[in-house]
Amino acid sequence: MTLPAFYKPEKVGMMYSPAMLTVVEAGRSAGIAPAAHDSLKTALLLVDMQVDFIHPDGALYVPGAIEDTRRTIEWIYHNVGSLTTIIASLDSHVPLQIFSPAWWANRQGRHPAPYTVITAAAVQEGDWRPLYDEAWSKQYVASLERHAKKELMIWPYHTLIGTAGYMLTPALYEAIAYHSSARQAQPIFISKGTIANTENYSLFEPEVKRDDLPAGGLNVELLETLAGYDRIYIAGEAKSHCVLETVTSLMRYFAERSDIIARLRLLSDCMSSVVHPQINFDKLADEAFAGFAMNGLTLVPSTAALEPIG
Repeated sequence: MTLPAFYKPEKVGMMYSPAMLTVVEAGRSAGIAPAAHDSLKTALLLVDMQVDFIHPDGALYVPGAIEDTRRTIEWIYHNVGSLTTIIASLDSHVPLQIFSPAWWANRQGRHPAPYTVITAAAVQEGDWRPLYDEAWSKQYVASLERHAKKELMIWPYHTLIGTAGYMLTPALYEAIAYHSSARQAQPIFISKGTIANTENYSLFEPEVKRDDLPAGGLNVELLETLAGYDRIYIAGEAKSHCVLETVTSLMRYFAERSDIIARLRLLSDCMSSVVHPQINFDKLADEAFAGFAMNGLTLVPSTAALEPIG
């Protein structure tokens, strides 16, 4: 399919009000059959494609994200007639969370700078102390290292609910709305990350579970919904964190169902990694994805045709 006339590639990564009347009418006039008629069902998972990650002035800008987003948008337009459902996650934060600078202080009472790593040992020794939910926070960093195999990273304040940075980038929202109108299919939006005392990189689960809270455990319902699709494509930001952990959740949950893993397609040129001054996150992500590929995950470029899976 050709790109719609309203789509302007140069506007990807810019702030503007989506042209909803134009977009929805263009989709309605496209002459594409409703998604309900699809004999081969295809889902697209969009992970956290929000202003704070994609725009150069975003709070946690990921270098390369504009180009990733442009390729993702054009993939949607080129494949709109075969794309059944779009599922988009929204990283959803509040001012005080366990990975926020204000949650912690050192011996001098100063807050950690963004990208500081806080280890369980440093907390035990008193180098860093939690200012909120003290008992849980101390337990959390130890549990994170023991079970999630990672250390607590302090992040810049980002995707705060109600701020401009929380929004899906406008050009992508237009593509989602166009698909919705053209295929008569509502998008599914998933909010993640609102629980203050745990991290939530994966679209499906927090790093340390809070089963006593809504959205504090594994989203089995969504995982089983995806199992009903014939093809599942994945794109988003950041490759090194939320995309990686989303794929990790999929690979772990479907570990004994190789037929489902065979349906996964990671759009390799539609994601980029967080840049850290000391840690090569991109290398770590590539190593993890290579391991998943050995267990059935398929990485494809956005230019590849949608192929039957069976």
